[in-house]
Amino acid sequence: MSESSWVDWVIAALLLTGSLFALIGSIGLVKLPDFFMRLHGPTKATTLGVGALVVGSMLYFSQKSGEPSLHELLITLFLFLTAPVSAHMLAKAAMHEKLRREPRTRGEPWDQ
Repeated sequence: MSESSWVDWVIAALLLTGSLFALIGSIGLVKLPDFFMRLHGPTKATTLGVGALVVGSMLYFSQKSGEPSLHELLITLFLFLTAPVSAHMLAKAAMHEKLRREPRTRGEPWDQ
């Protein structure tokens, strides 16, 4: 097996894995009952999904051009830095506004 076919398999695996994570995160965003539960879909699964897609893209274009493709690396770094911060800010704003929660998610220390 040549080196390029090995890299093609890795790229395909990253793209499929990333697509699966993005799909699961999107379904979680739609199906989960309250804001706090829905927040996990885009911040966890979708972040990993888009990260895997961008790393797969980085490998593909690095292989195609023969030199490292750093644009995608910067996108991945920015994504992994901003997603947790924005999720934290959204959760704090929802807590401050005392947003309604599903009864099964109650019982956290701030409810007492």
